[in-house]
Amino acid sequence: MNFNQNRMPVYEALEQMKNERIVPFDVPGHKHGKGNKALTDFLGEKCMTVDVNSMKMLDNLCHPVSVIKEAQELAAEAFHAENAFFMVGGTTSSVQTMVLTTCKKGDKIIMPRNVHRSAINALVLSGAVPVYVNPDSDKRLGISLGMKVSDLLKTIEENPDAKAVMVNNPTYYGICSDIKKIVSIAHEHGMMVLADEAHGTHFYFNDKLPISAMEAGADFASVSMHKSGGSLTQSSILLTGKNVNPDYVRQVINLTQTTSGSYLLLSSLDISRRNLALNGQEIFDRVIDLAEYARKEINEIGDYYAYSKEIINGDSVFDFDVTKLSINTYDVGLAGIEVYDKLRDEYEIQIEFGDLDNVLAYISVGDRERDIERLASALAEIKRRFKKEKNNLLDHEYVNPVVEMTPRDAFFGEKKKVLLEESEGMICGEFVMCYPPGIPILAPGEKITDEIINYIKYAKEKGCFITGPQDLMVENINVVVE
Repeated sequence: MNFNQNRMPVYEALEQMKNERIVPFDVPGHKHGKGNKALTDFLGEKCMTVDVNSMKMLDNLCHPVSVIKEAQELAAEAFHAENAFFMVGGTTSSVQTMVLTTCKKGDKIIMPRNVHRSAINALVLSGAVPVYVNPDSDKRLGISLGMKVSDLLKTIEENPDAKAVMVNNPTYYGICSDIKKIVSIAHEHGMMVLADEAHGTHFYFNDKLPISAMEAGADFASVSMHKSGGSLTQSSILLTGKNVNPDYVRQVINLTQTTSGSYLLLSSLDISRRNLALNGQEIFDRVIDLAEYARKEINEIGDYYAYSKEIINGDSVFDFDVTKLSINTYDVGLAGIEVYDKLRDEYEIQIEFGDLDNVLAYISVGDRERDIERLASALAEIKRRFKKEKNNLLDHEYVNPVVEMTPRDAFFGEKKKVLLEESEGMICGEFVMCYPPGIPILAPGEKITDEIINYIKYAKEKGCFITGPQDLMVENINVVVE
């Protein structure tokens, strides 16, 4: 079945609704902006007039039968998937749906430990049991890499009853595992493959980029359209393959997703899908060129290392997303988060994130060469003004965990609050992570070690934004009462 990718069914229905001059006696209570002048002045009348409730002509996200259904079918074709589901709870909702669809309480799921917190949150909700594949790490860059195929095979042989394998495609830093081989191995062993493609939307629309999950034969892919796809923040698409029951997926989505889907988010998905389907190759050709230009400029400064395809090793770094401007700061003697803070506070440049050894600048079609030059100039000045000896820097992104309990049992179990410094040897009952990137340092059910305590203290000292614990100051931590 061929669809016209010029169409935007949700957008078209909203335009028709505006032309009909409907008098609203439904929610939302601002009534097309007339009831909240301050908000209308801030967001604009055009925005407020399409912030509407589900009505017959606009379809219903929980049970789409008309314009949302058509828009999702167009998205499925554009992404080469069997089905696509519009998600208004971010890619967090998409990741949780993948896990809740495939795993019940007690089911095993194989995943790399450097997953986003949303994946482990899904284990808390479902009661599924994680079997972690600890990824390789690059000590020079201080980052975790992808899953090695040999490690996955060993894990599958030890856990033949696992229901699914989750894979990042790519990681936040642009690292890709051999997802096609992973899919083949998992399917040979009767396991579903769930791909977290929060940072891989663009893979579907440019032939110079790594293989997408759907092209590799994955069963699910969670795609953050709002990251590189151009839609509004919090909008996402969940893709499914031919071996997945779409009607059951929709039921699972409706367990947690709002019944009041935002038409601002839905229309942004519809409009952005059209733009990518028609112009994606050209858009991401431009982004690739900008990122390559930025790498050249930054590497010429010295000490900074903006890495690219040269780190590919054919296994744990099977491919690299060249749109990612990941920059190692270790040789400048500054933690990535320190460079992040200086760029924002002293040079008015807001980048995506800084961790302990790297910064990531997100490059998109909205950037210009002069923006790249301003970033490179600021980095050069930071090096000149603030370069230090690198003796006291940590050289890794996270610590391999020791799992003692399932995330669900630990999260919902009886807990007590103890000082972080006194928690060594205890079992963590909550999450601790730097955000972004949102990869847990500790997840519920993992043993707290001296190395982890020192890592958390170091991250706090360097200015990382640490989230997860009940104690917002992260001086105390909840541990499981044994």
